[in-house]
Amino acid sequence: SLFDEPLAIAVRGLGPRQQVTLRTSLRDEAGELFQASARYQAGDDGELDLARCPALPGGSFSGLEPMGLLWALQPQKPFWRLVKRDVQSPFLLQLEVFEGHGEPPGQLLAQTQHERAFLRDGVRRVPVRDGRIRATLFLPP
Repeated sequence: SLFDEPLAIAVRGLGPRQQVTLRTSLRDEAGELFQASARYQAGDDGELDLARCPALPGGSFSGLEPMGLLWALQPQKPFWRLVKRDVQSPFLLQLEVFEGHGEPPGQLLAQTQHERAFLRDGVRRVPVRDGRIRATLFLPP
C-alpha cells in the first residue's frame, strides 16, 4: 500500500473473545527499530477487525484507532525520528499477533510483512537543480 493510504488490519481464526496483543515494527534506513503494540479482545466469532474493535488500555494507545499501530510507532533509540530519505524504496512493516496481554508477550500466533511504498507505479522522479535550488519533481503517469 502507499504510505498515506489507510491500512485495514484484521485477524481471523482466533477463539471467541480471545485476548491478543498486536505489535507492529519497522526499521528505518539507518536500521533503527520503531515499535507499537495494542491489546485487543476478539469478537464472539473469533474475528478482530481494528476498524470495529477498540484497543484496550495497556498498549501504545487505547480506543478505536484503526491506524493506531502505525501512527503510534515509537523509536527504541531515545530522541530518534522516523525519516524517509529514499522514497524509491518502501518501508517494510512487520505485523505480529501474540497470545494474551502479558509482558513479555505470549506465544506468537501469526505474523506477516507489509510494504508501505511512497511512489505509485508509473510516477517519474525528476531531480531539479537551478542555481541554489535543489528539489525533486514527481510527475504522475
